[in-house]
Amino acid sequence: MDLGICMASHVGDIDYVVRAEELGYSHAWLADSQMLWSDCYAALALAAVRTSTIKLGTGVAISGTRPAPVNAAGIATINALAPGRTFFGVGSGNTARRVMGLPPQRIAEFEQYLRTLIPLLKGEEAQHTFAGATHPIRHIMPDKGFVNFEDPIPLYISGFGPRSLGLAGMYGDGAVIGATGESSLGSMWHMVQAGAREAGRELAPGADYYTTALTTMAVLDDGEAVDSDRVKSECGAMAMAAVHYSYDQFRNFGHQPPNHLAGIWDDYTGLLAGIPEERLHQRIHAGHNCWVLPEEECFLTPEVLSASCMIGTPEQLIERLHGLAGDGLNQVMILPNFDTRFQVLERVARDILPHVQQA
Repeated sequence: MDLGICMASHVGDIDYVVRAEELGYSHAWLADSQMLWSDCYAALALAAVRTSTIKLGTGVAISGTRPAPVNAAGIATINALAPGRTFFGVGSGNTARRVMGLPPQRIAEFEQYLRTLIPLLKGEEAQHTFAGATHPIRHIMPDKGFVNFEDPIPLYISGFGPRSLGLAGMYGDGAVIGATGESSLGSMWHMVQAGAREAGRELAPGADYYTTALTTMAVLDDGEAVDSDRVKSECGAMAMAAVHYSYDQFRNFGHQPPNHLAGIWDDYTGLLAGIPEERLHQRIHAGHNCWVLPEEECFLTPEVLSASCMIGTPEQLIERLHGLAGDGLNQVMILPNFDTRFQVLERVARDILPHVQQA
């Protein structure tokens, strides 16, 4: 099992990536949300020139806000700075589009995007449709170090449901998922393999198809509660981001919230009821995966925290990670609260990483 980090892209926070490399984390995934954080490619470029071994990539880049040639050129530029250790994660865009008042990209558009993107990531020609017209395009000046297509750029596709995970099986070198439960991992593999079979591919858990789950992790002290103040300070932002996602699903599609939100749902929806509709898309994701707004602290119940975060004693977490590895998960990437990110990085590296990392 690899352990990686995911981070809200921040051009002033490159020391965090440097320290993750020093501690032995395998990957650094830099998130792409233009109305939340720094530009991910600017932060990746800074990280590339200050590191030498950690794998670097987008976690994940958004197809619905950047045309395929823009993303291809961006990651190929990082590959010129960090040859052989660059990867490309991509998704259709939930938060990055929601904060602009837009829905995620439609699945048919996402598939067409992937069809265009894949040859471009190799420096090959692709058919690109823009403004109603389709043209053959390729990077016409790939030499002199502008970009690097010589070293392969693995493509990891993010998915939450059967159709997006099916596309990950059809087109990806791996998949990025947002859950770490045994049942959800089994469902993920079913969806990925269904897509792979449709494309004539045979995939099985293992090194040939790389799977990563996004969560965060809190190592409990002896006798410490799952909802202690320290745990909330380390995991609260991830937990609330999951609540925000469920609210978006409810608001836009009528999907009922999962059972672990039953105890807070009425109060949470009541909190947002007074927000003007034209500003609600901004308020929902305030603090996204960085911190928890004071008025939302009360929603961090043990059930809410445990549903989206890995919380336990060292022994419990190590056992859980070994189980996930046995079920075909290759990596867990952690995204702690912003203000406590270094202490989480150090604690997980000390108590967990040596017991699960691959030789």
